[in-house]
Amino acid sequence: MRSIRPAQIARRAAVLTLALMAAGLAHAADVTVSAAASLTNAFKELAPAFEAAHPGTKVQFNFAASDALLAQIAKGAPVDVFASADQETMDKAQQQKLLVEGSRRNFVSNALVVITPVENGVTLKSLAELQQPAVKRIAIGKPEGVPAGRYTKAALEKANLWTALEPKAVFAQNVRQALDYVSRGETEAGFVYATDAFVLKDKVRILFSVPTETPISYPIAVTNGGTNADGGKQFLDFVASAAGQAVLAKYGFQKP
Repeated sequence: MRSIRPAQIARRAAVLTLALMAAGLAHAADVTVSAAASLTNAFKELAPAFEAAHPGTKVQFNFAASDALLAQIAKGAPVDVFASADQETMDKAQQQKLLVEGSRRNFVSNALVVITPVENGVTLKSLAELQQPAVKRIAIGKPEGVPAGRYTKAALEKANLWTALEPKAVFAQNVRQALDYVSRGETEAGFVYATDAFVLKDKVRILFSVPTETPISYPIAVTNGGTNADGGKQFLDFVASAAGQAVLAKYGFQKP
């Protein structure tokens, strides 16, 4: 059997060490972003531009309902950036001391709308008309876990319609699932954000906008539990930059 000299062992150990260091640096350069489901398309398009502006950095996304993301972060998920679809969820994150102090900011706003399938959809002009027999099912995000669902319930309660319409509700795990229910014709109507309707404008159409007592503004912040706080801050800065805002506007998001 051929013996390996100590010098060779040392060289191989050095090469292995450098390889592990490089892998660690590459991993450290990743920016993990947990973002509300309604940001999926816009953030995915924004990522390559951010990565090009920060060579060696890669963005990893996790999209879901804001409440679900908060629960993951609270349990120790290694997240660098949290972007929520409402202030209430981010307030909870701040109360639990999960955010880097001073990093929180609002970066876009949105609107709640009622949609129907393009094919065989209904024609409605108001919330009250959702009571019509032609509307058998309404897709709504679960109010206890989805910001869009909370906005919806609050709007219907204000119009004294929640009790009448709740039996028609098909509750979704996030706003994109509500969008899917309508786009597939599984419900006659649904409540989503205007930006969600924009993504599938060939399959759903907006019937009308729904006034909300609380403006729909999206906050974003660097979290305490991540591994790349500097990269997280760079991502926040990019989202707020002219280039980042242009991508978000392309998908229907408004200024904060």
